Amino acid sequence: MSWSPNHPDSVDALFERRKAPVLSLADDARTVAEACHDMARRFHRGGKLVVFGNGGPSTDAQHVAVEFVHPVIVGKRALPAISLTADVATVTGVANRVGLEDVFAHQLRIIGEPADIALGISADGECANVRRALETARDLGMLTVALTGGNGGAIAATTGLDHVFIARSADPRIVKEVHVTTYHVLWELVHVFFEHPGVLTPEVAS
Repeated sequence: MSWSPNHPDSVDALFERRKAPVLSLADDARTVAEACHDMARRFHRGGKLVVFGNGGPSTDAQHVAVEFVHPVIVGKRALPAISLTADVATVTGVANRVGLEDVFAHQLRIIGEPADIALGISADGECANVRRALETARDLGMLTVALTGGNGGAIAATTGLDHVFIARSADPRIVKEVHVTTYHVLWELVHVFFEHPGVLTPEVAS
């Protein structure tokens, strides 16, 4: 059988499927920068980052947390962050007692503070426990950031969230790739704001 660059599994086709979601992220550059500025302001006031997700995004949550707490780039400052998926005893204990849909929201009610940042990750935007945790964080006064996929799902439709970024693809592999790029950009730009004296002062922040 001959191989064609138009074959759905060709190298060209694999890259083409990724082009639109990545370009969409690039088009959101201003809103990404605004989210990073908001995050940097929260860290500057003594807040912490709390990250959560299910399945594959649960490991993303742990990845994000360690990036902030233990930067891989020498010289970057460590910032406080925790993943709500890292402690299996807590996750399973809470899920057994109050149910899986409340597993992250319950933890946020205990450890969340108004100065904090909540980052929820959902590949399709339909994870009920991620949505409920973001709603809880919103009600606590935390900064809310969501990474979703597809059309954004129920999470993107949730009112009152501060920043929602959608990896516009139905392919979970592509969504994962865009999410990884997005949270690395969030990490880097937060540090950019910290490295420019004055940008986190009230006059600039307003």
